[in-house]
Amino acid sequence: MILKRKPLSWWERLYLPALFGGFKVTLRHFFKKKVTLEYPEEKWVVPGDYRGAPYLVKDQEGNTKCVSCQLCEFVCPPKAIKIIPPGPIGEPADRPNAEKMPKEFEIDMLRCIFCGFCQEVCPEEAIFLMKDYSLTGTSREEMIYNKEKLLALGGVHAGIQKWKRKAEKAKEQQMFRVKEHE
Repeated sequence: MILKRKPLSWWERLYLPALFGGFKVTLRHFFKKKVTLEYPEEKWVVPGDYRGAPYLVKDQEGNTKCVSCQLCEFVCPPKAIKIIPPGPIGEPADRPNAEKMPKEFEIDMLRCIFCGFCQEVCPEEAIFLMKDYSLTGTSREEMIYNKEKLLALGGVHAGIQKWKRKAEKAKEQQMFRVKEHE
């Protein structure tokens, strides 16, 4: 289907209406109060739902939470996360009841789109998005964060209570056992 266009009038061909419309917008903004943030001295107030850079965290005892399940690596849309599992022998775990720990864990911050999928999919609550918006580096290699750097930046997260909640649920289930039919 072909649509016939209405030819432009002489006034429209001069582009004066578009030019006047642009000047009108400029004048409207010219007299408004300017909003300028002087960055190093004034910090931007981060909203509550802001998704920043992902970091690995430790629990209250200082143990690494990541068990190298690789779910965050599989769900990452830009493939910014790279995990190398420990292999058949395994890395020595720094906490009891840990099946395995990652041999290497890297996040390429230049590739990361801060979507938050890694935090959502993590079954161990090992990766969180911090309120950090000023990631800087002088080379590409500096922007690839390894496991040690991610753990140092993430620090100890006090809100991790997964295994405590699991133990409480197990106790509740034992207290309220369902009677089996005989």
